[in-house]
Amino acid sequence: MKKISVLLIGLILFSCGKNSLNETEALESFSEKDIEKHVKILASDDFMGRNPFTEGETKTINYLKDEFTKLGLNSFFQEVPLIQVTGEPSDKLIIKKGNTNLTLALNNDFVIFSRVQKEIVGIDGSELVFAGYGIVAPEYNWNDYKDIDVKGKTVVVLVNDPGIITGNKDFFKGNTMTYYGRWTYKYEEAARQGAKDCIIIHDDKGAGYNFSVVRNGATFSKLYLQSENGYKERCEIEGWITTEAAKKLVSFCGFDSKIIEKAATLDHKSTSLGATATTFIKQSFVSKTSNNVFGYLEGTDKKDELIVISAHWDCFGIGPKVNGDSIYNGAIDNGTSLAWMLETAEAFTKLKKKQSRSILFFAPTAEEAGLLGSSYYTENPIYPLAKTIAVINNDLMFPYGKTKDVMVTGYGQSDLDDLLEIEAKKQDRYLLPDPNSHTGMFFRSDHFSFAKEGVPALFARSYHDHYEKGKEWMRAKEKEYLSDKYHKTTDEFEEDWDLSGVVLDSQLLFNLTYNLSNSNTYPKWKESSEFKNVKR
Repeated sequence: MKKISVLLIGLILFSCGKNSLNETEALESFSEKDIEKHVKILASDDFMGRNPFTEGETKTINYLKDEFTKLGLNSFFQEVPLIQVTGEPSDKLIIKKGNTNLTLALNNDFVIFSRVQKEIVGIDGSELVFAGYGIVAPEYNWNDYKDIDVKGKTVVVLVNDPGIITGNKDFFKGNTMTYYGRWTYKYEEAARQGAKDCIIIHDDKGAGYNFSVVRNGATFSKLYLQSENGYKERCEIEGWITTEAAKKLVSFCGFDSKIIEKAATLDHKSTSLGATATTFIKQSFVSKTSNNVFGYLEGTDKKDELIVISAHWDCFGIGPKVNGDSIYNGAIDNGTSLAWMLETAEAFTKLKKKQSRSILFFAPTAEEAGLLGSSYYTENPIYPLAKTIAVINNDLMFPYGKTKDVMVTGYGQSDLDDLLEIEAKKQDRYLLPDPNSHTGMFFRSDHFSFAKEGVPALFARSYHDHYEKGKEWMRAKEKEYLSDKYHKTTDEFEEDWDLSGVVLDSQLLFNLTYNLSNSNTYPKWKESSEFKNVKR
């Protein structure tokens, strides 16, 4: 009760009072014109798709540093040591059972890659094991690796977690993906179990995107943080297989396709498929250094405490031509969020009376490669994580106008939701838990690197309920973006964009950050959060 009372008092104090003249002037500095200017520049062909290690990186990080410096912030880089792995995979995955073979085709049926630093890696007659969802979760009394030996073998597992099938909120988190459902966890757990390789069965709902996104990502060289031992502890081959190919596979092995459906039930048992797999990848490696970009605004009496505002700067650079265009401009992913961050930095410099806590504006590198820049920072923090009060991150801020809702990805994780609701009500808006929580978006952007280290994180933006055009129109726009533009060369600036929603969100998140920076409030994880016991 004491803990609840302290929180309630904090919320009351946090919500008291209207905007002061000091805050109002800062809020008025947000403008569609300035947001448009930043996006046009950062998403222009001249920035070459903002890929790490390229001229596009040099232009991007210097632009951000210069913008922070113009505003009077202390701006600097953090070098991030990465290794670039270029693979040439075999065009076939050959499944052998007895004297018969099933041949699966690269890109149509499967994709593979590796972080293990060997010139040739492969699956060479390895036994195939179907290991359900590939999860070991004691708190849910769940262990897909119980009573099955996968050491030196190739495991085939399903994306997401069993909750997506049952919808039962008391079983995992129902339709909301837990970290156990994230593909990164699948590879990590398979390696911990001693598996030599791990192949994930893709499906659109469970992954949150169609197989073309996986295929497109596999065509580029892979980036990883540099490893002293060349990732010897990881699976040699990591990859994906389509649902259709997985059904062919289990049928070829003599199993009913219902083996996949039954994987979400308590009586499921992982099993050998009685077949072997063979394929390989030729690899080359280049060690390089990319850069995180920072703008630091020192606070006053609580300057040792820090709030992080983050938006990743990278995209995919230049790839094979698609309909005559080869540049992945990344206007929405993540140009609009970079503009939000720069505008927020400018707003804080408009304050006559400076904020109490310090603010760190953080543009990580290599988010698209797996949150590498933010992971490197949280492993090598410039400012102590124990003094980092919160991280407010954004990604994919839609340029389609104002919405009545504020969609919270990872709703229910921390007290930051409660603070956000206070500010949303001042704008006559309401909070919307992520309607697509099954996609695990909370684990797919840079705030997650902080969350894993115990720092309360918020990821919120306009999304669903357009002021004039309603919910169906916004759903159609989201669907159009995800199917036609997300991680494609078509994610470009468009002259008919309506950036008023980005402005409204910017003002909302500024108010939250401003009040938090001047309060005695220390956001905490909620009891239902998987991060509640993480020690910083």
